[in-house]
Amino acid sequence: MHNTISVIRQSIQMSLQNIKSNKMRTFLTTLGIIIGVTAVIALITIVDGVIGSVMGQFSSLGAGTLSVSITGSSLKKGLTESDLDSLEQLENVSGISPSVSITTTAARPGKLLDHVSVQGKNDYYFRNNDLVSYGRAITRQDVENEAYVCIIDQDLADNLFPGEDPLGSQVIVGGIRYTVIGLQGEDSNLMASMAGMGGSVDGTITIPYTNALKFSGNSSVTSLDVYVADTDRTQELQEAVESVLYKAFNENEDCYNVFSMDSLLDTMDSMMSMMTYMLTGIASIALLVGGIGIMNMMLVSVTERTKEIGLRKAMGATPERIQVQFLLESIVLSLIGGLIGVALGLLISFAAASLLGTDFVISSSAVGLGVGFSAAVGIVFGWAPARKASRLNPIDALRSE
Repeated sequence: MHNTISVIRQSIQMSLQNIKSNKMRTFLTTLGIIIGVTAVIALITIVDGVIGSVMGQFSSLGAGTLSVSITGSSLKKGLTESDLDSLEQLENVSGISPSVSITTTAARPGKLLDHVSVQGKNDYYFRNNDLVSYGRAITRQDVENEAYVCIIDQDLADNLFPGEDPLGSQVIVGGIRYTVIGLQGEDSNLMASMAGMGGSVDGTITIPYTNALKFSGNSSVTSLDVYVADTDRTQELQEAVESVLYKAFNENEDCYNVFSMDSLLDTMDSMMSMMTYMLTGIASIALLVGGIGIMNMMLVSVTERTKEIGLRKAMGATPERIQVQFLLESIVLSLIGGLIGVALGLLISFAAASLLGTDFVISSSAVGLGVGFSAAVGIVFGWAPARKASRLNPIDALRSE
């Protein structure tokens, strides 16, 4: 065992000496490995950072919720309070949030806004989404009493109350007077985000959904969010929700649609993983090119050092030891290129993450892949030259010029 370690140590020392004596050739030989590993590390790290950023943004839009949209039928336009109670009582439901959307006018003495989005929500919506930056949220009592209270966003506050504190002020919405009880921040909820794309430019007012139903002249809900208690069982809950809706609409599946952001996230994750594998495969071609360069250099080295090989064999060196030396030299070359490639790849990834505004996360699997692949290239492409060196006839080798 001690002799084996000693032989390997001596072989590595001799390999490093040979590499140092041909610095330019060593650099040109390892260039392919450097470029290949740099490309692999940079691509995987950058793509992982972008994926993490994109998935995080999509998760904030509604992960852990089921968005229910009702199209209804001629017999039943939407969900009744009884239907909502049935959904809320399902296992794994932490709460539900009906949603009512209207576009109308908003005014106060001396100011009138023609296009204002009115959103009807319940108390659970605000408990699950920390949106009120100033004042208070809508409570269960507000919902049950159909209270004439509202929460306004910053756009509406700027348009109706420039430079003023809107809390406690009166806003006339569609001819009905409401009291401002809070100021709302950004809403990342999926359905609210989609509702915000409807062209409203003057601002948003949120009122109790029961009041919004009366305001709009409707008696049933056509949109709601179902909040999932255990996200690992989202699919199970989605099926339960669909079962309740199926019965509510007399077994007509065309009357409703249940959308899960988690299923979209899973699909996106699969697509991003496939893209990562594809880009890694393309970048790995450079590693194969680098491996061919190493094999070519080692074959040339065997030819140049034929006399040295013959002399070592004449002094008792075994073919196995000669083969180990040349194989280790090939592996050392590949590893040097691989380590330089890892450093450059991480540097490029850091710069790209800074420019793109994504998270910079060092992927241990990417680093391991780069170093491992470079070592494998050294073994695979160094074996043939090492084999050739070990099989040289010492007499013929000593006679060569």
